[in-house]
Amino acid sequence: MHKTIFKGLICLLIIISSCKNKSTENNTILDKEEEKTIEQPVEAAPFFELSLAQWSLHKEIQSGKLDPIDFAQKAKELGFTGIEYVSQLYTYKNAKEPQKALQQLLETLKAKSNEYNVQNLLIMVDGEGDLAVKDEKERNQTIENHKKWVDAAQFLGCHSIRVNLFGTNDPEEWVQVATDGLTKLSEYAATKGVNVIVENHGYLSSDASLLAKVMQNVNKPNCGTLPDFGNFCLEREGGERWGASCIKEYPKYKGVEELMPFAKGVSAKSYDFDTNGHETTINYKKMLEIVKASGYQGHIGVEYEGERLSEIEGIIATRDLLINLSKQIN
Repeated sequence: MHKTIFKGLICLLIIISSCKNKSTENNTILDKEEEKTIEQPVEAAPFFELSLAQWSLHKEIQSGKLDPIDFAQKAKELGFTGIEYVSQLYTYKNAKEPQKALQQLLETLKAKSNEYNVQNLLIMVDGEGDLAVKDEKERNQTIENHKKWVDAAQFLGCHSIRVNLFGTNDPEEWVQVATDGLTKLSEYAATKGVNVIVENHGYLSSDASLLAKVMQNVNKPNCGTLPDFGNFCLEREGGERWGASCIKEYPKYKGVEELMPFAKGVSAKSYDFDTNGHETTINYKKMLEIVKASGYQGHIGVEYEGERLSEIEGIIATRDLLINLSKQIN
């Protein structure tokens, strides 16, 4: 009987020792797993969100390959959280009742953006006249033409409309009349809770120092800029507004830096990429460092305008470059 008890005690001690060892081993494994978890670096999120400028798809839209009504869906498929419309890519003016046709269009676009859960950010307005012409009557008419787009932006939930500042090419006169045009339009837009923003879009609007001066003159919280990484052409051959070769250009990095204090959006223009995925004409890392240094934390819009890659390939290349560089800058 004593031998039986003794054997039982020995077995019990062995079991306890085994459990203790297993517990120690398990704790050691857990500790190592915790150490591994702690050692893994946490990847910081980009300091910006990505939006898609509709102009990146203008060839597909104008060729009929893509219906502009499906812009929100396409942007969502490509991984974007915001969208930037281009007014000239929609047809409504030839309708019997243009105002009614425009409203129906806006209702459809709003429904699409809700369906695909993308944020409507801004409308790039073209073809409504020049806000920096010397003739005041013509300038005022241009302002009236833009008001429907301010209303449209409010309806869609956009924060801004992007306008052009073409007109006179005399620097002193341009600053004066551009200030007048923007001030009047911004006053109306303020009643709708909408910003009026200017892109460096050619000629004197691409002279960032002059555009910054206009911003200071207007001095309204709802008037700002849309710095574009490209579009710093001050003059084209033959005086052409678009299409011809650029013969005079403003320094692009200096220009973006001068416009960022007034920025309510940023446009990442791209043209082509090398085998490593870097843009071949613009130092994107330098541009992003300028943008971040300004304190900007809004959307950066992808606007591909290249010829070699397809529009979808160019959009993806620009998107990926921005995301990859954000990891180096954060």
